[in-house]
Amino acid sequence: MKRDLICGLDIGTSHVRAIVGEVNIDNSLSIIGVGTSPSEGLKKGVIVDLDKTVEAITHAMDEAERMVGTAIPSAFLGIVGSQVGLINNRGVVAVAGADKEITEEDVERVLQAAKVIALPPDREIIDVIPREFIVDGYDGIRDPVGMVGVRLEVDAMIITGMITSLRNLYRCVERAGIAIEGTVLNSLANAEVALTRDEKELGVVMLDIGGGTTEIAVFQQGHLKNIAVLPVGGDHITNDIAVGLRTTLVTAEKIKLEHGAASIKAIGEQATIELPQISGKEARKVPAQDLVLIIEARLAEILHMAHEELLHLGYQEPLPAGVVLTGGVSLMPGIAELAEQIFQTTARVAQPGYVGVKSPIYSTAVGIIHYAQHTHLYEAKEYRGRRNAIPGFFNKVKSWFMDMFES
Repeated sequence: MKRDLICGLDIGTSHVRAIVGEVNIDNSLSIIGVGTSPSEGLKKGVIVDLDKTVEAITHAMDEAERMVGTAIPSAFLGIVGSQVGLINNRGVVAVAGADKEITEEDVERVLQAAKVIALPPDREIIDVIPREFIVDGYDGIRDPVGMVGVRLEVDAMIITGMITSLRNLYRCVERAGIAIEGTVLNSLANAEVALTRDEKELGVVMLDIGGGTTEIAVFQQGHLKNIAVLPVGGDHITNDIAVGLRTTLVTAEKIKLEHGAASIKAIGEQATIELPQISGKEARKVPAQDLVLIIEARLAEILHMAHEELLHLGYQEPLPAGVVLTGGVSLMPGIAELAEQIFQTTARVAQPGYVGVKSPIYSTAVGIIHYAQHTHLYEAKEYRGRRNAIPGFFNKVKSWFMDMFES
């Protein structure tokens, strides 16, 4: 019996993570393979060394394949927010059928109409995501298929990407021997496992604090409304520790992971940390408070920058569902309390609900396969017109309807 496997590939600044899921007979998802590799070929989410990135992807995939016990020839790829732009646009078409019943073909035509926009030569459209459909002036419709109308409109969000950075990313994956089944915006993948439906409806800010970047995503009325990326992350904290405690970056990263906290309250007052010898000098002990003060200062700065960015985007008041934190840095004890002080609203740390990958460091990769699973099921059920499936998935499978319109 052929196994139904889906792989998600999260190529981050600090790590490359590959997650393999198996779709069971009852359509539930089991995580059966996890591969992680340090990533040295990226800086602030952008590839700066192709060979090192290919090496990291290969290592992560090999590790996942050993757990699964079979080769994984293809994967769905996460796209970092710093490489994308969001454009709101509308598409309008006349309903084609003689009986004026809206079909999936009409929905695809109106989505294609929404894609007709002027783009700079260095950008390309990754995907189009419908926010709502309007049938003969009646708005707020999520799925118009089966309704009767003369004029079909869509209010859509067009996701565009930088051609050069995307092509370099695709080239790295393909050089690692992996076929790209589709692309998923990281913020949308994260939201799939980090946010509840109520949070997305009410209004929530999701902060994905990674190694080199911090992604800010705002969700309202069930949809992604805004996205912004700050070029700061956990690597800056590591650098601050190395400078402040006069130690190596490797040691700084190690003590950050083992002893790091976002506030003094999260550690014992008398706790000390032993630093290994460096440049022939003897090993020494430093108060844990010194480490926490360094971390707290940089974390507070990152969160303040995120808050300023939200104000710049026009969100003067806290959103009803507060702030949800994800990414590797969100594991820091006390970070939710610090975020509550800065954003003046509730904050929580997200955790994927799958056995073996409950840490937020896996939320992007797990979110990617969660999307892919749903798309796979839509395809199996022939729900091809339902575009609330995986964003970017149609990069590979859209040829069937592109051929239809070109013929």
